[in-house]
Amino acid sequence: MSFKVGIVGLPNVGKSTLFKALTRKQVDIANYPFCTIEPNVGTVAVPDFRLQKLNDFYNSAKIVPTVIEFVDIAGLVKGAHEGQGLGNKFLSHIREVDAICQVIRAFHDPNVIHVDGKVDPISDLEVINLELVFADEDSVKKRLASLESELKGGKEKALLKTKETLLKIKEGLEKGVMAAALGLDEEEKFLIKELNLLSLKPTLYALNVAEEDVKIDKKEILQKFNLPLDLEKVILVSAKIESELAELPPEEAKNYLKELGLEESGLDKLIRASYHELNLVTFFTAGPKEAHAWTIVRGTMAPQAAGKIHTDFERGFIAAEVINWKDLLDAGGDVGAKEKGLIRLEGKEYVMQDGDVVEFRFNV
Repeated sequence: MSFKVGIVGLPNVGKSTLFKALTRKQVDIANYPFCTIEPNVGTVAVPDFRLQKLNDFYNSAKIVPTVIEFVDIAGLVKGAHEGQGLGNKFLSHIREVDAICQVIRAFHDPNVIHVDGKVDPISDLEVINLELVFADEDSVKKRLASLESELKGGKEKALLKTKETLLKIKEGLEKGVMAAALGLDEEEKFLIKELNLLSLKPTLYALNVAEEDVKIDKKEILQKFNLPLDLEKVILVSAKIESELAELPPEEAKNYLKELGLEESGLDKLIRASYHELNLVTFFTAGPKEAHAWTIVRGTMAPQAAGKIHTDFERGFIAAEVINWKDLLDAGGDVGAKEKGLIRLEGKEYVMQDGDVVEFRFNV
């Protein structure tokens, strides 16, 4: 199962430039709107120092990181839900992703044109959010209409609850409120899951800033542009710096970051933040043959985690030998960890934790 993050925003905010740096994949980039027509997709390794440490310890022959797919979706414009620009086609592309990363332009450069002729991050944010809201409003109205005919056949409790939920969402959307801000509970989300609402998707905000602003505190940038965003969901990136880093060999890129006074690239932060926003965690299998990171949704139990490696592991699951990655290394490896009683034997009800190193026991 792959997890997809859609990179969205108005035309010419730096989406495709960031995507190219992110995936080191050649995409068509030009200084005019709608350069991207079909979405480009790139699979990106999630930076994880724990995997590298396990690899170094075991001197593994192979290292396999966990990954996320990023989708570069063409620029939205005001009226997209009515077919403006390239309209509904791109809204449908957004509907297919698991989370959204909104790229917002927060720099001035007369050489890079803006689709609205001015740089106004608040306006850009409102345009994107309203297009998602309008598209969702249309979906909700259509579902309510079809639900009426279903209810004529009998007032099933689930259908009535679904109608109640849809009316709640419709009321919010009509006021311009994103579905994610309506405080829906898990039952309500389940009932309307089939609609795949755009404004309900987990969302991050990548502020594409000037080179000199990349080291500024996020709070300062939000205040500078009066952006009403959750600080935890904001990542500062400079598309210009990231595109330069992408052209350099790893060691040179590391030195360039040091010269800039940065500990890591903005894109590494973005990848990890996307992983976190998707509510994902990582467990590891490690040894001389391979150090492997595996992606699971937070709350996954041991048998289902085993099934990520092979379906036979889940079917024949007996138990899991589990230890935290740091405890394993601090104990000097498997032998030392067993001597100290640090390796636990967990059963079918065990909920996997981020950073677990595990060996599954199973019947073939």
